[in-house]
Amino acid sequence: MNLGIVGALVLLLIWAIAALVVEGPGWVHLLLTVGVSLLIYSIVIRSSTRDRSIREPGGRDKPS
Repeated sequence: MNLGIVGALVLLLIWAIAALVVEGPGWVHLLLTVGVSLLIYSIVIRSSTRDRSIREPGGRDKPS
């Protein structure tokens, strides 16, 4: 897990506590938006860097 995924999970945990347990104000739902966006972004960046490390320069795949 990278720092982005951990940060997103922390934001989602804070949102869940504030929205569902404490019934926080409306701006608390921004934590949900930011948390989900950060989680998706971190997963996409993580998988795209993994794909780049597998491929050769020039766009061709390495022979098996």
